[in-house]
Amino acid sequence: MIFETNILLISFAVSVVLAIIIIPILRKLKVGQVERAEGPESHLKKQGTPTMGGIIMIITMILVITGTYLFMTINNQKEVVDNLLPMLLLSLGFGIIGFIDDFQKLVLKNTKGLKPSYKMLGLLIIAVAYTIFITQFTDVGTQIYIPIWNQYITLPIYLYIPFAIFVLLGTTNAVNLTDGVDGLAASVCIIIITCLTVIGITSGISAVSILGSTVIGAVLGFLIFNLHPAKVFMGDTGSLLLGGVISGLALYLKMPLILIIIAFIPIIETVSVMIQVAYYKKTGKRVFKMTPIHHHFELSGWKENKVVIVFSLITLVLCFVAIKII
Repeated sequence: MIFETNILLISFAVSVVLAIIIIPILRKLKVGQVERAEGPESHLKKQGTPTMGGIIMIITMILVITGTYLFMTINNQKEVVDNLLPMLLLSLGFGIIGFIDDFQKLVLKNTKGLKPSYKMLGLLIIAVAYTIFITQFTDVGTQIYIPIWNQYITLPIYLYIPFAIFVLLGTTNAVNLTDGVDGLAASVCIIIITCLTVIGITSGISAVSILGSTVIGAVLGFLIFNLHPAKVFMGDTGSLLLGGVISGLALYLKMPLILIIIAFIPIIETVSVMIQVAYYKKTGKRVFKMTPIHHHFELSGWKENKVVIVFSLITLVLCFVAIKII
């Protein structure tokens, strides 16, 4: 626990320093947020705010994990870091795809960004590679923990692989949709990742606790500059990265089903979009004022900070519930 705390603090410090350096660079490069004209009116003033800030988290993770790898190699604990490398590569891979998308939209001024088909293909390739690795080269296998029953079940490989890929891609998309209010995605994800990290610590799974602690510190450092009024946004670079972290940790813990509880906010954000689209196509009317659902509450009079606080508190309570029932 002390080791993980030290990693978290180091990661936090590195993230803050990097943010101080990188945000002015993004501003100088005019890598600014582009707001939708049909979005909440209050968001129009965010136009031009530096985005693609997820690169702060990516660099922090690389530096801290590299330092941890060297430290643990010297202390003959290299195998622990070797076990977390697949989760790290999954997360960084998703983040790099998000970076390419952001780079094309914001730096190359290609408003469409990375083609959706290419983006999905890239995410799919990484998801398949990670799923095959954990099923074939780790003791994770195809087991899934059922929280309420308090037991594990083993799925046939032909069912587990598509299920795991769905978890990886679904979680990443859900986190991406949650990123729409200053500090919302970062705050909710910190709580979710903390929950998974605590489970990793209590289960004695060092790979999970080390990576989780690193990401928590990195996101906390970023959040200082992302709270309302945000000085930087994470962009797809950050949201895809965090989606990869959450889903990767959950699968490694053999607890993807727990995401139904602890990731309720990202899930409901996704469901709100699905309901809105389906209902509008059928009736020409809207169920919500705007989706994802955090915009509905904004247009109903909630301030951004209230949305973040309420959604974060809901996530926190559900994380306590999840820990209680496992």
